[in-house]
Amino acid sequence: MMHALLLLIALFLSAPAMAQMQPNSIHGELLAEQGEVAPGGGDTLALAFRPDPGWHGYWSNPGDAGFGIDLKWALPPGVTLGEPQFPVPQTLVIAGLMNHVYEGPHALLFDLKLDRSIAAGTRLPIALDAQWLACTDEICVPESGHFEIDLVAGAAGRAATARFDRFRSKLPTPLDRTGTFNAANGLLRLAIPFPATAALADPHFFAGADGMVDYAAPQKFMRSGDTLIMETRLAGDPPSDVSGLLALGDGGGLRIAAVPGSVPAGGTRLGEPVDAAGDAPTLLVSFGAALLGGLLLNILPCVFPILGLKAVSLSRAAIGESAARRDALAYAAGAILACLALGGVLLLLRAQGEAVGWAFQLQEPAVVIALFLLTVAIVVNLLGLFDVPGLAAGDRLTRSGGIGGSFWTGALAAFVATPCTGPFMAAALGAALLLPVPAALLLFAGLGIGLALPFLAIGFVPALRHWLPRPGAWMESFRKWMALPMALTALALAWLLWRLGGPALLLAGGIAALAMAAPLLLLGRMQKRGGKMIMPVAFAALAMLLLPPAVIAAGPGDRFVPAVSDSSDAIAFSEPELAKLRADGKPVFLYFTADWCVTCKANEAAAIDRDAVRDAFGRAGIVTMRGDFTRRDPAIARFLAEHGRAGIPFYLYYPAGGEPPRELPQLLSQDRLIALAEG
Repeated sequence: MMHALLLLIALFLSAPAMAQMQPNSIHGELLAEQGEVAPGGGDTLALAFRPDPGWHGYWSNPGDAGFGIDLKWALPPGVTLGEPQFPVPQTLVIAGLMNHVYEGPHALLFDLKLDRSIAAGTRLPIALDAQWLACTDEICVPESGHFEIDLVAGAAGRAATARFDRFRSKLPTPLDRTGTFNAANGLLRLAIPFPATAALADPHFFAGADGMVDYAAPQKFMRSGDTLIMETRLAGDPPSDVSGLLALGDGGGLRIAAVPGSVPAGGTRLGEPVDAAGDAPTLLVSFGAALLGGLLLNILPCVFPILGLKAVSLSRAAIGESAARRDALAYAAGAILACLALGGVLLLLRAQGEAVGWAFQLQEPAVVIALFLLTVAIVVNLLGLFDVPGLAAGDRLTRSGGIGGSFWTGALAAFVATPCTGPFMAAALGAALLLPVPAALLLFAGLGIGLALPFLAIGFVPALRHWLPRPGAWMESFRKWMALPMALTALALAWLLWRLGGPALLLAGGIAALAMAAPLLLLGRMQKRGGKMIMPVAFAALAMLLLPPAVIAAGPGDRFVPAVSDSSDAIAFSEPELAKLRADGKPVFLYFTADWCVTCKANEAAAIDRDAVRDAFGRAGIVTMRGDFTRRDPAIARFLAEHGRAGIPFYLYYPAGGEPPRELPQLLSQDRLIALAEG
């Protein structure tokens, strides 16, 4: 061990000479997220590394062997940099030595602050000399690099870039509560606050201080309620405090700190086989929650925009028993398969390391513009301006010409109605992220069944159909009136386009809608006159429906700048800021919202944004923190997953004095929040 250490020291001291002899095997690049920094504002720098195949670099505490990185900055006056933020490392054991390494591309992030006294237009040259150790399984080579970048003091910077979002998604999340530890008899036992419902695959504790633990010693993990217990061997004297990083086994991690205190003596050993029969009641309860959650979607604000479609389908159910059952089954199949498809894609993306949550589809501009064009087409169809070729004469998209129309109505209802999580859904979707794939898909299917239950009941219970009005000429007028809520839905989606991508994306959507509407109107005129070129014109309209989303999806993701219109006085969600507020003992009300979440907006209008609530929060000293999930945000998705949630709304109240947070219901009232502040 000592010989290896002396050899590494000798190699590190000879770094300049060796760097001139051969090119680096770990290639570095210094990047700025914005490049233009407002005086008094900030930016983020990244030192991005790309190791050659077979090579690896080291974390801040390298483990049994290796060296951390050495950084020497040259900063202009008025510029300050924070400490480096390291991504979650991996373990690598070579010849019995435990190494804390990065075997793939990784980046260190630095928060930059600019003094208010710096004049606009000032050039800000930044230089960095860095030295690091690059190793394979057989050799280690000290490497170095000189990096320069120029910033400019000016206007406020642009929004966060996708590349830096990926960098941030690899950082550990600061744990909002302090753990406890006990060091005795050569063992370190660490109690970490960790929700019992949160997933945990293959954890590993990386000690922040060198020489505190035996790096290569086995680590035993146990769960005791909402506490994760880690036990390993000490390497020296008992520490006065413990800090480090808990890797969760899925690429994510938690930055933790612990003070001396009691640690639970028992717990369930992580990795012990689970009795499948014992899990059956839990799965049954979760399926019931998914079923009820889907059923309640029919009365929540999320469903208001598509009530017109459902009303037309309900009126269709009065045409006869066999037709009603057929339509109900087709509608249910569409709703169930849509939920399965969304759930399957969600699970696939999460398995690939993407930080996404429920309703992820409405965070993508291409999906939103496709929905916008589809709703415009439905409005034109409901107004009777064109028919869908292949359906019976006079039929519409929502007045099915058979099974097809009912199926797609159910699919569209599920796709548009499920962005927000209502009562019972939160627990079910959170459980779906922890269960094996077949069980998780069963819960997503339960959500679709619950959404379709009213239609199934009407289709298969004749007594219910007697309450429906008889078919007649009134249905034609009713169908045209149903174009109104669909037009309002189109306007809401147009507003979401503006929020997602600003005026440029809204203009693109408007032009695409006009380009699609033209062949649809032409198609309607030809249908009324009995034209022979109906199918080519229909295919042209279909191409105009599909082409704009495909072009947007294929283009660069940062060419649309999101609009900023939030007038809330809440501070933006930041886990470091939340941890700081908690450490200061301040009460915090944390809520997550999105412009596509109708339930979220209803809660804000009815409770959160009320003057009486703000006054009560002000008197109680409660800090309001707001997480905007309109666009994909890896930090928010990771935070939700750690709390066993897959979607929003999600509300947490952190009492003063560092007490554990309390989860609030998903339907809020003004009185409840005022009582929370006065309690």
